[in-house]
Amino acid sequence: MFKWGILSTAKIGREQVIPQLQDSENGVVSAIASRDQARARALADRFGVPLAFSSYDELLASDEVDGVYIPLPTSQHIEWSIKAAKAGKHVLCEKPIALNADEIAPLIEARDAAGVLVSEAFMVTYHPQWRKVRELINEGAIGRLRHVQGAFSYFNMDPGDMRNQVALGGGGLPDIGVYPTVTTRFATGSEPLRVQASVERDAEFGTDIYASVKADFGDFELSFYCSTQMALRQVMVFHGEKGFIEVTAPFNAGDYGHAVVTLHDAGHEQARTFRFPGIRQYRLQAEAFVRKTQGGDEEVFTLEQSVLNQKLIDAVYRAGSSDGWVDV
Repeated sequence: MFKWGILSTAKIGREQVIPQLQDSENGVVSAIASRDQARARALADRFGVPLAFSSYDELLASDEVDGVYIPLPTSQHIEWSIKAAKAGKHVLCEKPIALNADEIAPLIEARDAAGVLVSEAFMVTYHPQWRKVRELINEGAIGRLRHVQGAFSYFNMDPGDMRNQVALGGGGLPDIGVYPTVTTRFATGSEPLRVQASVERDAEFGTDIYASVKADFGDFELSFYCSTQMALRQVMVFHGEKGFIEVTAPFNAGDYGHAVVTLHDAGHEQARTFRFPGIRQYRLQAEAFVRKTQGGDEEVFTLEQSVLNQKLIDAVYRAGSSDGWVDV
């Protein structure tokens, strides 16, 4: 069994990732670290984890840890991913792994020098609904793809939340704007050439709270909006000449609905529905990651893919301060 260490007691780890790591078929959580020993011990006891450390460095030095999951604030992702790689640990780091594409190069260097696996935790790329979307597009189910449309929004005005703090890497684009971009790239195998965007920032927080984006992929366009101060919504639609694919809850089913992919024909006369009940995408992600570290022929999200996705987000920010198209 692969032995996981968790750096921090962050909410996403507590509520989503740790339970699914513990339920995975090839891994177990062996250690949790926090700068507060009591918090680390309390979370470890909650999940039956044997080791609790009062510093991240202690965990990285432990022989009882094969790899780490990092749900720290975004501003600390590169720093601790590099430290973990240099300690010989495999790394699964929460998205976004960086705040600009150039930050990822030193991490790639550390990964290669240590011979470990480092992957950004885009759990959606392991969900079978997105494998189905990619399959339908590749087999020509909608003919030539012309347009992709997406949205991701929630409402959060908590000043204490890291997503509303610039210093910690907060903002709508790093938190949720990355999902329409990464799923479009994953499903189509295409990369954007240029973007237009409008970006609005909160006067108090300074973080981006709304972005409307148009990306030119050459053969098709992607248009999406994301917001941290709008009502809950998720949707992705892939529109072709012979039909379209609608993904009802494309990123995290639950509050946003069920994981359903619907294929519509050109005349809206027939529809095929693909349902994916009970999928635990964080578990699928962890299991694929572990198999890859053990020499398996697994498709995992690479740092090279992280660079490409972050370049698009970087271009959106630049376009938000421009009147026209900006090259990616």
